Amino acid sequence: MQLTGAEIIVEVLKEEGVDTIFGYPGGAILNVYDALYKHSDEINHILTSHEQGASHAADGYARATGKVGVCMATSGPGATNLVTGIATAFMDSVPMVAITCNVNLPLLGKDSFQEVDIAGITMPVTKHNYIVKDINNLAPKLRRAFRIARSGRPGPVLVDVTKDVTADKCEYKREKPKPPGISCRYSEDDIKTAANIINQSKKPFIYVGGGAVLSGASEEVKEFAYKLQAPVCDTLMGKGAFDNTDDLYTGMIGMHGTKASDKGVSECDCLIALGARFSDRVTGNAKKFASHAKIIHIDIDEAEINKNIRTDSSIVGDLKEVLNKLIPLVDKKEHREWLSYIGELKKSYPLSYDKSKLSCPCIIETLNKLTNSEAVIVTDVGQHQMWAAQYYSFRFPRQIITSGGLGTMGYGLGAALGAKVGCPDKTVINIGGDGCFRMNMNELATLSRNNIKVIDIIINNSVLGMVRQWQTLFYGKRYSQTVLQDKVDYVKVAEALGCTAFRITKKDEVEDILKKALKEEGPVVIDCVIEMDDSVYPMVPPGKPISEVFDENDL
Repeated sequence: MQLTGAEIIVEVLKEEGVDTIFGYPGGAILNVYDALYKHSDEINHILTSHEQGASHAADGYARATGKVGVCMATSGPGATNLVTGIATAFMDSVPMVAITCNVNLPLLGKDSFQEVDIAGITMPVTKHNYIVKDINNLAPKLRRAFRIARSGRPGPVLVDVTKDVTADKCEYKREKPKPPGISCRYSEDDIKTAANIINQSKKPFIYVGGGAVLSGASEEVKEFAYKLQAPVCDTLMGKGAFDNTDDLYTGMIGMHGTKASDKGVSECDCLIALGARFSDRVTGNAKKFASHAKIIHIDIDEAEINKNIRTDSSIVGDLKEVLNKLIPLVDKKEHREWLSYIGELKKSYPLSYDKSKLSCPCIIETLNKLTNSEAVIVTDVGQHQMWAAQYYSFRFPRQIITSGGLGTMGYGLGAALGAKVGCPDKTVINIGGDGCFRMNMNELATLSRNNIKVIDIIINNSVLGMVRQWQTLFYGKRYSQTVLQDKVDYVKVAEALGCTAFRITKKDEVEDILKKALKEEGPVVIDCVIEMDDSVYPMVPPGKPISEVFDENDL
């Protein structure tokens, strides 16, 4: 049948099972929005307050559901406003398709109104991108975009379509989506080599990254850890792939990891990295990272092997599949002496904070109790992000949604919106700082307009907390441009944007107000006023090995 390009875009979205789009219209993409109008009973479009919010919402939707998130924007500034969200998804391997429309083909390259080379701009932060100038290429390229986004190591793909293509007509024939591409390049010898190293080790340690979540390998990670009887740490992105309440769990690794994890990894004789990329925030000084260990790296992306840390054995493949082949070759062990030593580290160096006053850890621990460790926790970036990672017990994959690689302030509200739309039956809570809230508060209007129940907790310390902490420790307390003390009333702002709002200023108010917020039917904002110099510990000084992790007692 003959369809316009705009109608083809909608039909391909339906082919791919897309039920929700986040976006913002404009002149160049009007034909697509006109086609969407006719299919509003099949595809739910959420009009965000800003295009960046749309890209973060598509990202949050993808992380929470495992599906490909979709966002749309018009040409020029509409398209460029998506870039930060696309880069955020790229750094954390989130499957996303961003659809933009550009000026008519004859106007390309002539500095036309609202013209920008969005394909060129996003090339470094997408898995792939296209500019479609011929309607006959539109459906094939859109279908390929979805396949690329979900294949191998997932990531964002951008498809830019000239406006005349959305108006042109061609023959359309419905197709079934093709399965994701296979990225496994390992051999049986690779599996055997890793198994031999593991079987010879006396002090193994398992290091779990975001790839364990993306591959759906949570059960295999548990089976592997139990059979090996090895302690398990995780990265920020890997949280929930292994139950944080399990006895084998030692906490997060890295700059703000636990002493048990950082010191344990520094002393192990075999480190098994499962779907992790050895980020600088994990390794600290890479030359001294796990220097006593043979390192085994399992990852779907061959480019990550030996990129940051030299390995003794590597397996390139989907983690779930690899573990199912590796587990039968691993000897069942007890490692009693090693586990006893790690247990002593956990007892000697527990996470701790001042329980006599209102603080972010106090709020998160109470939240953890009231939600039975079952909420989807979204965060912005900063101290609150680390406190959430430390003090909420993540028990399931896709339970934490946070910007790990890019560290995007302003990510949280849009991502929480997307997560709640994708998982309407789950409790979704965004935890952000006051600095982050200033960057994305406009999405409260999106939540209230659509009556989407998200609880937004503002950790309000009147400063850019993480930057101030660095200024305190490493810059002689020269607080250059990090103090936010002014006359902004976040409760009034939230109410003006259509939300219910509360304020917490005392520790004994926390539980009561959190209970009230959880019972509300619409979006809720809680302004939590804490001291400006609360700091996140433990911490590894920048450039130092993680074995030199320190806490407040060490200071």
